[in-house]
Amino acid sequence: MYSKQELGNDFCKLGISAGDTIMLHASVRAVGEIAGGPDQIHLALKSVLTSEGTLMMYASCPRYYDEVGRGNLTEDQEREVREKLPAFDALTARSARDNGTLAEFLRTYPDSRVNCHVARFVFWGKQAGHLLSKQPWNYAFGLDSPLDRFLGLDGKIVLLGSDHDAVTFLHYVEHVAEIPGKRVARYQVPVMKDGLKIWRAMEEFDTSGDGVHPHWPDRFFAKIVDNFLTNTSNKGALVGDAPTYMISARELFPFAVAIMQAVAADPCASESMHLF
Repeated sequence: MYSKQELGNDFCKLGISAGDTIMLHASVRAVGEIAGGPDQIHLALKSVLTSEGTLMMYASCPRYYDEVGRGNLTEDQEREVREKLPAFDALTARSARDNGTLAEFLRTYPDSRVNCHVARFVFWGKQAGHLLSKQPWNYAFGLDSPLDRFLGLDGKIVLLGSDHDAVTFLHYVEHVAEIPGKRVARYQVPVMKDGLKIWRAMEEFDTSGDGVHPHWPDRFFAKIVDNFLTNTSNKGALVGDAPTYMISARELFPFAVAIMQAVAADPCASESMHLF
């Protein structure tokens, strides 16, 4: 069993310091038994960051809010969703289950803030207001997004026992990198306007399982991250029982751009880069 203090000590050993801006991806189960429950994970991290630091996680939205019009639902399913799904409320809607339980624990904890978008992030700390200050309705992971400002703050990505294929920052890289042939996803989101529910059109470079580019191999993000860790001799550290890594967004960005551009130009490039 791990206490908040023990988890905080582990975060310090990982290299996290007061004042850092951290984007956290976490598997609660990987950490092991925690005295006081999962909230102690983000509380431990906050204790290390202090009031000068900032924590963010990707929460997104419950199922169906970003699916109408993508082509993944039947006509009957879309008809039922349009009829029954309430308008999206960023303040009350649960986090997407795929993003892990800790995102929802953080979202519902006092002093957490969210941005009003289905591509929703949760923020805590000194830079929370700056990070959530603006998000484009379309291409919400790209320029002028929270991820763009996270990069500008020299943010660090922390993978706490989490799947390396789920690094949300790499969607930002896909959005801003100059790559021909990107897939565009178009869909509709239910929102309130003048007291009525309307379905507002939205588009982005495709962040679904299909991927932004037809040349992306299976688990492409994990391959990029694992290659980056190898190239930078980043062996991480344990936080509780969880293998954990901290990655500089500024260092990952050019590394990922180069790989994405090479694989977009030639799908065989992934083999020469030892991505398999």
